[in-house]
Amino acid sequence: MLSRRRFLAFLAASAAAPVLSGCAVNPVTGRNQLMLVGEDDEIAMDRRQSPQQFSADFGPMQDAALNAYVTEVGLAVARQSHRPQMPYSFRVVNAPYANAYAFPGGSIAVTRGILARLESEDELAALVGHEIGHVSARHTAARLSSGTVLSVVLGGAVAALGAAKPGLQDVAGDVASLGAGMLLAQYSRDDEREADSLGMAYMVAAGYSPQGMVDLMAMLRGLSTREPGLVEVLFATHPMSDERFTQAQSLARQRYAAALSRPRRRERFAAATARLRAQLPALERLEAAQRALGNKQPAQARALCQQVLSFLPDDYAALVLLARAELAADMAQAALQSAQRARAVNPTEAQGAIVHGLAAVRLRRFAEAVQDFSEALRLLPENPTSIFWRGYALDAMGDRQAAAEDYRRYLVQVRSGPQAQYALRRLREWKYVR
Repeated sequence: MLSRRRFLAFLAASAAAPVLSGCAVNPVTGRNQLMLVGEDDEIAMDRRQSPQQFSADFGPMQDAALNAYVTEVGLAVARQSHRPQMPYSFRVVNAPYANAYAFPGGSIAVTRGILARLESEDELAALVGHEIGHVSARHTAARLSSGTVLSVVLGGAVAALGAAKPGLQDVAGDVASLGAGMLLAQYSRDDEREADSLGMAYMVAAGYSPQGMVDLMAMLRGLSTREPGLVEVLFATHPMSDERFTQAQSLARQRYAAALSRPRRRERFAAATARLRAQLPALERLEAAQRALGNKQPAQARALCQQVLSFLPDDYAALVLLARAELAADMAQAALQSAQRARAVNPTEAQGAIVHGLAAVRLRRFAEAVQDFSEALRLLPENPTSIFWRGYALDAMGDRQAAAEDYRRYLVQVRSGPQAQYALRRLREWKYVR
């Protein structure tokens, strides 16, 4: 992992060195490519940020057999990739929206919302193959390297600020602290086409039919036309087009025609995913609740979550979303109870503890909030939300030293927005920074 000082020094050196000094051979094309992020850095970023995103998606499903099945398919495809040495891992996350994503070190997630819409193991192999394609082609690392070149001057300015005001040095970030949103930002259409092509090559090499990729593209194209709201997150990170569907058809018929007759493994997929696919109507309501909450309609979100819970009374994501909706509706006591139910359902996932802590802050039960956020940080280390709000609760209790430490930790990760401004203002008031 690059330390903060190493990364800033690296940026300064990059500004004076020829750009070609940051070149590396692309594992897919075999050509030199601008690459300022090494494989170790990709893995470090992944290990730091992927748990945050998985938790934001309500954590992996508590279905060991389903996760094992997806892992089996994923690893079979990954072994055929250009980077089989990467530490690949696969899981189904509880999010109801349709998506799949990969972090640069090989951590890959498939949401409930998309897995419930697939119809064969070949489609699943295509889905994870596409994500493995992004890892193999180092799309995230290439995008970050390009962005780093553009921000060298800014990096030098941050270093100069740290030198002039030592108290702010701890507020400078490093490459491993890049947020999950940066690592999952939108791929280009060229990236998507390459990942599609690589994914089909890998899945066919693993013994699957290329028709799985064609059917996956057909399903996604249909969803984007019929119900664009259900896949808006997916297409924000993975731009969809008729061209991708046409390319998949062409590759299947021309390059991989001999593999088209392979069995599709529908029965095996149906057996492994039967319980999940039965949840699809509830997942659609839960996705609608998530959109309603994002649109500041907490009453509608709460009603939809309650409908979901009438079908799935122990659904962790529904309980967390219900607690969030109740918080947004100024129903802090109800939110506390819903969050406690979520924690009872899944005590190993951090979102229930985080929402419980937020409700405790709203009720001015600050000692309880400190316990909640400390537990959340045990489950999900370095989560910025937990760090800030624990600092806030400690601040309210008069523990200035502990609060200041949390505010400083928060500012290492987040340097803009109202909470960052609040944390920096408190540190200045206490003379911890100038």
